Amino acid sequence: MRTKRHAARRRPNTRARWTTASAALVATGVLVCLVVALRPDGDAGTGRTVTAPAAVAPSGTATRPPSAPPSPSPSRPSSASPTASPGASPSRTPAATPRARASASGPARSVAAQPPAAGRIRPGVTYRGLATHYDAGDGDGACLFGPSDDLMVAAMNHTDYETSRACGAYLRVRAANGASVTVKVTNECPLPCAPGQLDLSKQAFAKLGALSAGELPITWTLTSPGTSDTVAVRYKTGSTRYWCGIQVVGHRNPVARLEVRDGGTWHPLPRAEFNYFLSERGTGCGGALRITDIHGEQLRLDGLALRADVLQPTGVQFARH
Repeated sequence: MRTKRHAARRRPNTRARWTTASAALVATGVLVCLVVALRPDGDAGTGRTVTAPAAVAPSGTATRPPSAPPSPSPSRPSSASPTASPGASPSRTPAATPRARASASGPARSVAAQPPAAGRIRPGVTYRGLATHYDAGDGDGACLFGPSDDLMVAAMNHTDYETSRACGAYLRVRAANGASVTVKVTNECPLPCAPGQLDLSKQAFAKLGALSAGELPITWTLTSPGTSDTVAVRYKTGSTRYWCGIQVVGHRNPVARLEVRDGGTWHPLPRAEFNYFLSERGTGCGGALRITDIHGEQLRLDGLALRADVLQPTGVQFARH
């Protein structure tokens, strides 16, 4: 019992000693603050806080103290589709089409931002008319492609020929009896050939009926056949860097536009009835070419020499549709 009473009596004494020590420390702190405040460079009346100057970089520009890095935000997947800019009208964006890298040794493929205006011959449309026949000779004609071993060819009526726009088109022709044949447009059938009429080579007409019939009612549609041919380019005889005519040969789909590059800008060339695109002032002659088919696919060709009347292969072809 004595031991317990002794312990109880010592607790107040310990607490008193700690209280006295704490008071002494507080008093010492107050004295230090008064000394600092009354120093000549201090100002006890304004409450101004003196801070350490910012560090100066060797270049002489002040640097800010390092701040905590921002919290990471969720990253967007790399395949995220772009969004329209403010104020832009909403529109549907087609799926991105892979583009080949342009180089001097080969073409670059792309899709035209604005597809060419549809001509008279359009994909997916069935046309009606008459089939007649003529002696195609070596297969050459108004399109000036040159002789051909394949005589499954046709001359397009003047209206649908459309200033040689039909040149090189492949057509699937059907007769009322169910027979059919695929022909390539290499010639023009002048007036009075009516719209829809095809003047077929004798060899092609014979696939539909007897030559003695003279003419047959037909339907025909544009087709995009499988072919081992590749696109080639030919400069017209007499072409120089001051004037040139450019022809596209061996294309699977009809060519809608040919452009030349000048000063970083693409310029379309007008097309003559004899199936050459003409640069009357020499713009782009011997330079980069961009060829667009009726489906909007573009082939960009670099590095073709300006060699008159020489067929220069490109090794590429438009996609099949």
